[in-house]
Amino acid sequence: MGGARYSFGGDEHVFVEIDEQMSLEAFFKGMAICGELGKRRIAGVSEICPANASYLVRFDPDVIYPDKMLGTLKEIEAQVGGADLELSTRVVEIPVLYNDPWTRETLMRFRERHQDPKSADIEYAARINGYGSVDEFIAAHSGSPWFVSMVGFVAGLPFLFQMVERAKQIEVPKYLRPRTDTPKLTVGHGGCFGCIYSVRGAGGYQMFGITPAPIYDPAQTLPYLKDFMVFFKPGDIVKWKPISRQEYDRDLKAVEAGTFNLNIRPVDFSLKSFLVDPGGYSRGLVEALHGH
Repeated sequence: MGGARYSFGGDEHVFVEIDEQMSLEAFFKGMAICGELGKRRIAGVSEICPANASYLVRFDPDVIYPDKMLGTLKEIEAQVGGADLELSTRVVEIPVLYNDPWTRETLMRFRERHQDPKSADIEYAARINGYGSVDEFIAAHSGSPWFVSMVGFVAGLPFLFQMVERAKQIEVPKYLRPRTDTPKLTVGHGGCFGCIYSVRGAGGYQMFGITPAPIYDPAQTLPYLKDFMVFFKPGDIVKWKPISRQEYDRDLKAVEAGTFNLNIRPVDFSLKSFLVDPGGYSRGLVEALHGH
């Protein structure tokens, strides 16, 4: 990566593009910068918003001059630039009913907006990624962990980046034209990013399945949402867990009863160690979920 590109957004924002393409290196550098900026508690800084390979800072120009804000960010970039980027985070197991009836009914209503009107989204994704069957594709999609690189678009929606070598990443284009409907808690994919649609609404990502696990709840009724109504944070690590229709129905009843919970484990992630052995390191993260 070269140096970051800085630009002002009106009077109150600095936008920093760390790299033109998404990579774990760019993401971690942005997280490290945002973390250091947060620790400094600089007067006038009101919001720090990390994204995939960039971040946005909102500040009060009457408290901190724009040139001073810019200089501080460049200083922090230089400080963290050569560091071994590490992150204390958590790994979360998210159950998924792949090829579910609700997303399939929805995608059938919008086939004229799709690259391949004769195939379901997951069938199309399996074929263009070189998998011989949908089952092989599901095994690849659920077999490796994914990083939450940013949260946004609608309340609580996580964007996820697959933790494998770039050549092995699943890539699928978005719909030719966005849908006007997407079921709540759809597991989707567009470009190299996965997501979970936190609420029902419009969307353009391919739809692979649905999870019973709420990830956004203003009422905060479930144990893992007691601290905040939005579950995911940038830096979270997600492991998809394929489930059956019977398991989905069971989990949905537990959600309705307020007893459903997620398998969550704290982990320390080292980017350097991951890059040395992505497959082995990812297996270790998955094993941490089950206490191995």
